[in-house]
Amino acid sequence: MGETPETVVKTAAVAMDSMDKLHGTTNFANFTAYSWNVFRYVGDYLHLTGIIVLLMTIAKNQSVAGISRSTQFMYFLVFVTRYLDLFDHSQTAYLVFFKLTYIGTSIIVLVLFNQLDKTYERRHDTCNLAVIILPCATAAVLLTNEYSVLEILWTFSEFIEGFAMVPQYIFCYRDKGSRDWGTSLYVVSLGGYRVFYALNWIYKKIQMPHYSDIQSWIGGIIEIMFFVDFLNYRFTGNSMLRSMVLTVDTKINEISDKVEMKVLGSSSSMRMETEGGEMRRRRRAEEERPMEDV
Repeated sequence: MGETPETVVKTAAVAMDSMDKLHGTTNFANFTAYSWNVFRYVGDYLHLTGIIVLLMTIAKNQSVAGISRSTQFMYFLVFVTRYLDLFDHSQTAYLVFFKLTYIGTSIIVLVLFNQLDKTYERRHDTCNLAVIILPCATAAVLLTNEYSVLEILWTFSEFIEGFAMVPQYIFCYRDKGSRDWGTSLYVVSLGGYRVFYALNWIYKKIQMPHYSDIQSWIGGIIEIMFFVDFLNYRFTGNSMLRSMVLTVDTKINEISDKVEMKVLGSSSSMRMETEGGEMRRRRRAEEERPMEDV
């Protein structure tokens, strides 16, 4: 039976899936082949290396000193909102392994922060997460390709990942004396992972001109920009963004403290100072206590 023009239009509409909407009318087999390239593999294994280094550093030091809990929480948020597709459709063993590893290790790190709370340096971890999360949630709703829960949460994860390392950078900017190789290698591995993912996007764009992934590109550009500036600061002592980031962070915390004072009668900075003073008094008391025979 011959097809009328109307039937052809309807058939084309049915054939166009979410991948076509995102990347244009493409050969899906070619797109999949180009997605699995060397840049992606290097990026994935750099990411995995960074996580292993982080866990080894915490285990070796029996401490979370030098590490931002806010960054770890942000990555947990990235993983649990991005990888909900594990419940949506079947995937390759490679993807399942990495996705479950990222979710599992992010939970382990947060548990370690709870267990090693006495070693956590709150005074350096000053980034206000609400200032990052709320705009990213708004942008996800406005810029999502499709208004479904999975798609909105995936878009949110892409935006939030662009800022996930910012709390760690702020931590390092404030903690000038820290030079722990483990923390530095972790930061470099996570930054390198995003650089190679950017090369992966460029490669796919060259091979398939219709390819487009604006949300990932925005998040990636933001993260790479912060990463390159941080490397410049680490190796040369110069930074274009450091003073701006610290100034904005300080102002936001001042406003947050004023709001908390009016609503709660105390602020987080006051509670932090109280806790810090109590810890110093305990350490002094232990140092002055006479040694006992064993």
